[in-house]
This record gives sequence, structure tokens and C-alpha cells, in this order.
Amino acid sequence: MTSLFSPEAIAALWTAEALTALIQVIMIDLVLAGDNAIVIGLAAAGLPAEQRTRAILVGIIAATVLRIAFAGVTTQLLQIVGLLFAGGVLLLWVCWKMWRELRTPPHQENDALEAMVDYDINSDGSIAARAPRKSFGQAALQIVIADVSMSLDNVLAVAGASREFPLVLVFGLILSIALMGLAANYIARLLTNHRWIAYVGLAIILYVALDMIWRGVPELAPAFNAAMARIA
Repeated sequence: MTSLFSPEAIAALWTAEALTALIQVIMIDLVLAGDNAIVIGLAAAGLPAEQRTRAILVGIIAATVLRIAFAGVTTQLLQIVGLLFAGGVLLLWVCWKMWRELRTPPHQENDALEAMVDYDINSDGSIAARAPRKSFGQAALQIVIADVSMSLDNVLAVAGASREFPLVLVFGLILSIALMGLAANYIARLLTNHRWIAYVGLAIILYVALDMIWRGVPELAPAFNAAMARIA
């Protein structure tokens, strides 16, 4: 902890590069927390009202716990040669998933939001009535799969954006946990009403992915050259 809060580490936060990384981390946390919440809402929307709240609560708690667990593992794994490049490629896949989710039909997003806040947003006399019916087990499985994937995505993106600023990394991980645990449904509504925020977040994650790939290529060069030498 001494090195984390050393005068050098604190002074580094006031550079333009560190402030840029901090802004990127905040946007990534905001967008991915809202995106995760919408996915949870979509999965729970087809449940009866008495089961819906329980499924959403389980999903948010699981996402919060998973972010904590992945935070301790991912940041260490990125120190392994080659995994920075692999992480960048994985984030490219995250960008593709986000792009597809941003194209979700409005009525499906409305169902997800109604399920999250338990309120008839469009005043049609029902909550998430058009969502296909499903069992609690089916919804729980969808939520768990989404939580695992999106929690890993969130931690990986924050780790990639924070670069060599450990305090920005710590702040980003704490913020992602807090947003998912305390404000997921409010953020989901914010992103639905202001779509441009989600597109800005998507652009930032794409930039982080390409930057990780760019920084990861030199790490792979020695191993690639050694492999080519053995083949020759």
C-alpha cells in the first residue's frame, strides 16, 4: 500500500495522461454497469412479478461479487507476456457485443427497464408484458452467464485504460463495484434515455482495445522470433 499511495504515484495523477485515463475509466464503468443492468432486466422480464425482483437482486449481487473476484485476478494476469494482446482482442469482441446490444429494439429495452424498476414506464397497464415467458431457472442461467462475461469485460477494460496508473486502476475497480451494486437500474435508465452516452463509451472501449493490442505486439515479438528460428 505504501507504493500505491507514494508521493510519486499521487503526483502522477495530475498529468494529462492520467486524467485522460481517469475519464476513460469513468465512462467505461458507467456504460458497462448500465449495459449489464439492461441485460439482467431483459433476462428477468419474462418472469412472473413475484420472481422478477428476486432474479434481478441475485443478478446485481452476483455481478458485484464477480467484479471483486475478477479485479484481483485480471490485473495480475495482464502482467503475463501475451495476455495484454489477448485482452485487447477480447475487448474487440466486447465492442461487437455492445454494438449489437445498442441495436436492441426499443420495446425490448422498455421491457428490461420496466423489469428493473418495477414500474409501468409506457403506461400500457402492464410491466414487461411483451417479454417471452420463461422459468426462474432459465432466467437465472442467462443472468449468471451475462454477469460472468460482463464483469470480466468491465475489469479488463478498466485495467487496460488505467495503464501504468495504479491509483486510477483502484478507483476504477471500486467505482465499477459501487455502480453495479448501488445504481445499476438508474444508470440503465440514463443510458436508454441518452443513447449518445453509450456510443461514447463504446468508442472509448474500442480505443482501449486497439491500444492494448498495439502495446501487446512488442511483447510477442521475441517469442515469435524464437519460434521462427526453431522452425528454420
